[in-house]
Amino acid sequence: MFKVPKVNLKNKVSPEEWQTRIDLAASYRLMVMHGWDDLIHTHISARIPGTEHLLINAFGLAFEEVTASNLVKIDINGNIIDKDSPFEINPAGFTIHSAVHEARHDDICAMHVHTNETIAVSCLDEGLLPLSQYSMFALASMSYHDYEGLAVNHEEILRLQHDLGDANFMLLRNHGALTMGKTIGDAFMHMYDLIRSCQVQLQVMATNMKPIYAPQSIIDGIKAQATIVHSGETGGQKAWPAMLRRVYRQYPDFAD
Repeated sequence: MFKVPKVNLKNKVSPEEWQTRIDLAASYRLMVMHGWDDLIHTHISARIPGTEHLLINAFGLAFEEVTASNLVKIDINGNIIDKDSPFEINPAGFTIHSAVHEARHDDICAMHVHTNETIAVSCLDEGLLPLSQYSMFALASMSYHDYEGLAVNHEEILRLQHDLGDANFMLLRNHGALTMGKTIGDAFMHMYDLIRSCQVQLQVMATNMKPIYAPQSIIDGIKAQATIVHSGETGGQKAWPAMLRRVYRQYPDFAD
């Protein structure tokens, strides 16, 4: 049986990089805990603060195998920084993540999933509907990108960047979802809201009853309301410490 190569980068990288590795590895384990992973596919990437380098999962590892040390450090062109690394990356994952990180320099994290619910709603012509409180958050900063096949075509990068714009939520038509965040916690909470909103929408549609849509004025004001609820901080900043504690309890090896 193939064994994952053991690497240990603790105390061998900057404190800023190690903390980013801890948070990013935790987000991969949270994907497993929420059932958002897809075998070895989909990705979460994060920019190391103060650098132009990104961290992404090693291609071929299940998400419950991702650790702080085995995340792969790459540049914006997909070159692996540590030439002695035993790991490689997924070219399709790099295309999407390099595109959004290049366009959104102030955003630290990009999270991409293939959940059934996000794929299903992405296939609907009307996309996400204003049906739940979760959808209010997503619709306040929503974008769409049409399907172009597997994301290995570099010509798609400009179209993806244009479609994303300054939005924090994106439905990739016939494909899945993408969220952005100024912290890893923000990207996670954005994805949580988007997936829950898609789940609720599909449940409402399954009733075949006439739904009640929330007014646009509520969507327009939801960000200001959220700021009041979270005392000026983001939902990610408030929820992330609790999410980290949850991962430490269930998967203490993620911090290796």
